[in-house]
Amino acid sequence: MRVHVSIGGGQRMVLTGAVLVYEGGSDAFAAWHPVKTKSEGGLAYLAEAEPLTTEFLRSLSAGLGAYVPPEILPANMLVRTSELMVWWTPAQHRTLFFSEQSEAGKELSGRRYPIPGLIFKVSGGRLWLRALDRNERPGGKTKLRTAPFWNGNDAGEICLGTMRVPQTSGAETIDGWERGFFESEFTHAYGAARLTSHPGGFLALCRQLKGSRKPFPAEYLTDARETLQQFVERR
Repeated sequence: MRVHVSIGGGQRMVLTGAVLVYEGGSDAFAAWHPVKTKSEGGLAYLAEAEPLTTEFLRSLSAGLGAYVPPEILPANMLVRTSELMVWWTPAQHRTLFFSEQSEAGKELSGRRYPIPGLIFKVSGGRLWLRALDRNERPGGKTKLRTAPFWNGNDAGEICLGTMRVPQTSGAETIDGWERGFFESEFTHAYGAARLTSHPGGFLALCRQLKGSRKPFPAEYLTDARETLQQFVERR
């Protein structure tokens, strides 16, 4: 097995210990073994096991990015772990922007449109988006719909392009992700996802909804072929 570790700053790293996992039958436990040397400049060896302390585990988790600090979660948060956030937004009206070089151009850009309820998923600086056909908080078995926007592929992943995204993680970044998405320009169809069942296609739907004060017509949403639980668990 070949292992490569890259650490910035050029600092000198010293081995201070190792966490070893012991297994026997159906039982397992981990212990900390500090590194010791027989004499100055001599060979290093692992000393006898010491119990792991809660403080040590917290420090290790923080170093690995696995520690999630306590925070007050907003009512629309669905899932929050050290690796991802998933939240939903109710149906609303938003201003959408289209690139002038796109097929939509100035005709559709900067206008208000009805938007269905949405599911946002953020992980590792990447964004995925799905839609809801009912304007209510979803559950694990809720069937999701394809988000009716350009810049998204079949899996719902959004091409970020020049989109401004938060540089930190946490519930306080929700507004930043939503602003970044809606204030960026929709430039192209990304992948082969069928964005809408409207007979005239995506742009015809946009022309129909431009300036409308009515809710988004859910009958034009297409099946994303997954539930909220599957969307959350998919990596």
